[in-house]
Amino acid sequence: MKIRIIYLLLVTFLVLSSCSGYNKVVKGDNYERKFELAGELYEKKQYMRSVTLYEQIYQRVPKTGEGELAYYRLGKAYYAEKDYHMGGYYFGSFYQRFPYSNKAEECLFLSALCSVKNSPEYSLDQNDTELAINDLQQFINKYPNSDLVDSCNIVMDKLRFKLETKDYETVNQYSKTENYKAAIMCAKTFLDDYPRSIFKEEIYFIFVNNSYILTKNSVEEKKKQRIEETLERYRNFVTEFPNTKYKREVNSISDLMEKELQEVNSKK
Repeated sequence: MKIRIIYLLLVTFLVLSSCSGYNKVVKGDNYERKFELAGELYEKKQYMRSVTLYEQIYQRVPKTGEGELAYYRLGKAYYAEKDYHMGGYYFGSFYQRFPYSNKAEECLFLSALCSVKNSPEYSLDQNDTELAINDLQQFINKYPNSDLVDSCNIVMDKLRFKLETKDYETVNQYSKTENYKAAIMCAKTFLDDYPRSIFKEEIYFIFVNNSYILTKNSVEEKKKQRIEETLERYRNFVTEFPNTKYKREVNSISDLMEKELQEVNSKK
């Protein structure tokens, strides 16, 4: 028991001594020691303690090799701590401040990767996803021959699919909540934006079905135009998907719309 107490007291003493020495370096003016200690802490993965020192070093000697390394490691430290907003800031700023550095390409890529890490689930607002796509494209434009281009393209495809899924869910939600006009408008936009989507058949059915329901509930002066629009959407759908799983439903819609059109025409 006594040995354990002595051991704990020794550890506490060493920790306090270490903290005291660290604080002394932080508050002191010996920048050579600051740089040395920052490196030691960084290698030990005590990233946030190294950040304090690297910030001081960069402020003191921004245009030197030490300043460049300090700024680079600020980005790396925040990235390691999964603070991707701060990491992205430092990596992006590094590229602007040191465009001719041998670390510039890596930092521009890591800046884009931080944006990717900040991209949320598809159900949330996707501004950060769009920013990530733009950042990755910026990297590709700047370094078209980089070994990282293939990785960028793979990640961009995943991000675009996230946007596609978000838009698909929006169309679906409008349809489920019986907001027929919004469902029709968003479905049309979706089909224009994602012509090869895996959701295309389902979105097309929503497009035709909501068009049909809206037509049924239309006032007389709008009915003929909406019937013709629904029939046109139906024909486009079955042309593209002749064996659609919704064949019975859309054929029924077509029959009803043709009958309605005859009635409307007979009233004239």
